[in-house]
Amino acid sequence: MTKSILVVDDEPTMAFALEQLMKAEGYQVTTASSGQSALDCARKDHPNLILLDSSLPDRDGYDICQTIRKDGANEDVTIIMMNTSSRPIELEKGRACGANGALTKPFSLATAAKTIKDYLT
Repeated sequence: MTKSILVVDDEPTMAFALEQLMKAEGYQVTTASSGQSALDCARKDHPNLILLDSSLPDRDGYDICQTIRKDGANEDVTIIMMNTSSRPIELEKGRACGANGALTKPFSLATAAKTIKDYLT
């Protein structure tokens, strides 16, 4: 069965690059550019993994992570936060809201692919 990924990023270039990379790796990919669309997609599609930007225009990514964790349908989904800072406080904030891991922007597509593969295998 093909694994599915939800990419949540309001930066179109980043979302497109991650979408193309993950499709090339054989994953089914859905993208969202806002917090509300991320929640809607997660509830509808039940992805195996969510790449979630920590800063979205309509809602904080950490809040979205907590909401997904409280949603009974997606409580076990793997969530990787995409942060612009690798400060310990940011990483702890991600863990506290229920994220499984983090990628610090800017990151290479190779790093993203390896991180995702590690979580999905």
